[in-house]
Amino acid sequence: MKHYKHIATSFVILGTVLLSSCGNSQQGQQGPPPPVSVTTQVVSKQAVTEELSYPGKVTGLREVELRASVNGYITGIYFQEGTIVNKGQKLYEIDRTQYLAAYNSAKASVKSAEALLERSKKDFERYELLDKKQAIAKQRLDYAQTEINTVQAQLDAAKANLAAAKNNYDNSIIYAPFTGTIGISLLKIGSLVTAGSTLLNTVSDTNPVAVDIEVDQKELPFFLALENNSNVVRDSIFTTTIPGGTGKRIVGKIATIDRAINPTTGTIKIRVSFPNASGSLRIGMNCTLNVLKKSDGEVMVIPYKAVAEQLGEFTVFVVGDSSKVDQRTVTLGAKVSSDIVVNNGLKEGEVIVVDGIMSLRNGSVVSTEAPATAAQQGK
Repeated sequence: MKHYKHIATSFVILGTVLLSSCGNSQQGQQGPPPPVSVTTQVVSKQAVTEELSYPGKVTGLREVELRASVNGYITGIYFQEGTIVNKGQKLYEIDRTQYLAAYNSAKASVKSAEALLERSKKDFERYELLDKKQAIAKQRLDYAQTEINTVQAQLDAAKANLAAAKNNYDNSIIYAPFTGTIGISLLKIGSLVTAGSTLLNTVSDTNPVAVDIEVDQKELPFFLALENNSNVVRDSIFTTTIPGGTGKRIVGKIATIDRAINPTTGTIKIRVSFPNASGSLRIGMNCTLNVLKKSDGEVMVIPYKAVAEQLGEFTVFVVGDSSKVDQRTVTLGAKVSSDIVVNNGLKEGEVIVVDGIMSLRNGSVVSTEAPATAAQQGK
């Protein structure tokens, strides 16, 4: 019985050894993984024109809030809301009854004072003749002169009151300060207006209009150069696009650069004017301002699809000795169409993987094939 047990144990050990040998043989047959088929490109430098984009807001180059200079109730509105009004056009009328009465009263006071002055002057002339004949006391002539001075002061005061009354009477009608687009009226006929505080409406110059953007103070030299350099064709540099629009770009130019940096944000306001005959740019509208900027000399540019991103870190695969790739961290610059500027991490003349990066890891061996083959390998 013991003899049979030894034989069985020998068969088990032998089987285990054979299985182990088979496994080792299969592993030895696998060898290293095959090279990954990819498409590569040599890193080169070139001059580029990048397009910078800034969020902007449309504003009027000229814009005036309409407020009354007198108190009263609105008795007339003489425009169609949202349309263009011409300079000097009558827009609002405030109840003029009291102001007309005050104006007429002031005119009457002026006439009365003028008549009194005329009489006082004639009295003085008579007293002056009598004084020469020594027919009256000297004191009477002095009184006559004082009377003239007093009445003259009364006339001056009456004229000032007349001017104020006329000003109030004239201001009871509000006219368009310039040709522009008027908004929706904030008040209706019969509404009470308080002088200096009640906002009636706003008139804006809508052609041209402006787009305001905020740029970092580090970018100020670039915009100053655009503003001051007469050799730069500025009309082809600035364009704007409207959210939800047709995609058509409107061309503009720098109107002004603000006088100072905002100390809180470290930014400065740039105002760019745009023609707006079609009225597609509306005051208060949010839009995107695009600015073309040529690079200072040549920069390294690679296809954007060659870049991998993970947790905010950007890498590219650089092909080294023995066709092994090194996954290298890079610092990116501006995006130019389908390419991207690389500020740091690559050298001119190095070879990078463009297609097939999803199948790679650091140290992978690659083989270069035609782009179509590499795309099939990625599948």
